[in-house]
Amino acid sequence: MTIREMTEEREKAYLSEYACLSTATRGREVPEAECDIRPVFQRDRDRILHSKSFRRLEHKTQVFLSPQGDHYRNRLTHTLEVSQVARTITQALRLNESLAEAIAMGHDLGHTPFGHAGERVLNQLHPEGFVHSEQSVRVVELLEKKGKGLNLTWEVRDGILNHRTAGHPSTLEGRVVQLSDKIAYINHDIDDAERAGILPQGIPREYTDVLGTTIRERLNTMIHDIVTHSKDQPRICMSEEIEAAMQGIRRFMFENIYTHSAAKAEEGKAEHVIAELYNFYLNHPEKMPLEYLELTEQRNEPLSRAVCDFISGMTDQYAMARYYEIFVPKFWQQ
Repeated sequence: MTIREMTEEREKAYLSEYACLSTATRGREVPEAECDIRPVFQRDRDRILHSKSFRRLEHKTQVFLSPQGDHYRNRLTHTLEVSQVARTITQALRLNESLAEAIAMGHDLGHTPFGHAGERVLNQLHPEGFVHSEQSVRVVELLEKKGKGLNLTWEVRDGILNHRTAGHPSTLEGRVVQLSDKIAYINHDIDDAERAGILPQGIPREYTDVLGTTIRERLNTMIHDIVTHSKDQPRICMSEEIEAAMQGIRRFMFENIYTHSAAKAEEGKAEHVIAELYNFYLNHPEKMPLEYLELTEQRNEPLSRAVCDFISGMTDQYAMARYYEIFVPKFWQQ
């Protein structure tokens, strides 16, 4: 037996009956030879980790635009925190940890620069709309490796597509990531907001009394609750009390941080940058990298699709650099 086959046998012997086994995958769009060491979901995790789009997450906004400080989250650190929460839960429930980790690592690959502000603008301007979860799938299926994509398994792509609140993942591992995403961003965004001094009143007692007053306490409460209520069950769920508190604190965050806080004061400028870049490249496609134009032409897609692909892949810094290069006059030098 190969090392991969021995690992697959251990999965069958140890994992829950509700876990998605590596040998039960629906497979890849393009069949390929198996690795002799790694099962399919481990390979997917590695492919995402080594992709260019994953590395770019380090320079994409999570919530705070260009924060002055070393300890604020970005899209990459958010991804790693989601992955860690998902791994803890799947391991405790004897689900497929590699599948959950691959989904978590890839769930935000299609996110725009400037966080959800950039996503809103592209969704408004692009005739077909723009949703970062769908773009993440497009990244792994098409945009990586200049049109070849990463050729990930169906289960990983399904989990990436359905990680949003409105999604319906087909595997329990995908459902774990869906919850882990919320658990991670609620807690780390509270931490960043407190560090920035924009939550002087703190979190309402009605939520902290249930979930805890620190990140450690809240993570411990939420994770234990999911494990307790999902163990040996064909579903992933929370108790009514904990879920209500989590949803309540999430609403509080939207009302006090995500939409009306001082940290969002610069978002209008960021939205302006994205809108100007979109309109410029729509009218000057020759200024874009040729690979984006070739991909959409091969697929008979509109130019606006190529523009969305190009802009959504930009980091915050790259988007600003392109804006300055195009729209800000340079001093003349003899």
